[in-house]
Amino acid sequence: MKKILFVLMGLIGSVAFNSAMGAGIASVCGFDPLAGAAVLNGVSVVSSLVGGVMPAGSLFAGVYTEVWTGEMTKAFRNAAESLGWYNRIRSYDQYVENDVIHFVNLGGDPNVLVNNTTYPLEVKTLEDADKAISLDLYETEATAVSDNELYAISYDKMASVIERHKEAINEKRYAKALHAIAPAGDGEKTPVLLTSGTAVDGRKALTREDIIALKKKFDKMKVPTTGRILVLCPDHISDLLTLDQKFAEQYYNYQTGKVANLYGFEVYEYNDVPYYLVSTKAKQAFGVVPTAQMSQASVAFHTSRVMRASGTVKTYSSEAKNDTQYHRNLMNFSLRSICMPLKEEALGAIISASA
Repeated sequence: MKKILFVLMGLIGSVAFNSAMGAGIASVCGFDPLAGAAVLNGVSVVSSLVGGVMPAGSLFAGVYTEVWTGEMTKAFRNAAESLGWYNRIRSYDQYVENDVIHFVNLGGDPNVLVNNTTYPLEVKTLEDADKAISLDLYETEATAVSDNELYAISYDKMASVIERHKEAINEKRYAKALHAIAPAGDGEKTPVLLTSGTAVDGRKALTREDIIALKKKFDKMKVPTTGRILVLCPDHISDLLTLDQKFAEQYYNYQTGKVANLYGFEVYEYNDVPYYLVSTKAKQAFGVVPTAQMSQASVAFHTSRVMRASGTVKTYSSEAKNDTQYHRNLMNFSLRSICMPLKEEALGAIISASA
């Protein structure tokens, strides 16, 4: 009788645990919590019956890795919807194989002869080659969740853990994406311009004339008008709001933070922007600690010259039943992702000149 009671209590506990975790995951990913609870319990029961998906006794406790990975994948795939400039970049997910994406590195263009009188024509071979790019690996450090926490506050804890891991990876990969898109330095097809406004905190403020100057550079490069993106850094959006009353009244929505189109650019704002050394207009390394000689950059690009791709999402976990000292579950996640220019052209930046 005691054995039956023990099994029954364990079964009830496992159902409660699975319901809590399923509902928490579903809530984070925008699904019906009741549906999430039902799905996870159903999968657990089926898996325990067939004995091939989950180990023996897994109905009672632990992190169901496959479900976590599936929900994390959905979350990462949908995350771009909340970030305007990133969402405008074409996705190459369908071309990813084994977390590597392949491009054709074009060898060159044929020569064009005008009013030629010499025959036979010379024959030249255009040597194209495969260019393989490995996706960047983003990993979170492990989070410890004790058995007591899971059973006591499982709804909030599960939702909180998955949300924080997702946000931490997204924050890092979006910042690296914009850094990769920004031009390495000032060039004929990658202009890096200096601001020309009044002095603000030791630098010159951004003006609308500076954006017009960038527009002229893009026009000169014959960049198509549709698909031009401008991501303003915090300093520059502040300049326009503070010094340009017309911009503040007509172009900026204080409720949503949305910036209207400006001089042919779709305009967005973002905080984690790359830094440039003002004296040389050279982009600094990703994650650099800024100095007084550096400036935040507003970054411009055309959607036809950039790409993004996401690959494998993995969940790593160890169960509390295997931890004899702390009785804690450990979990973390990894994501393969990349964002980069397809060609070093139709890219630009505006940095603040020293006052």
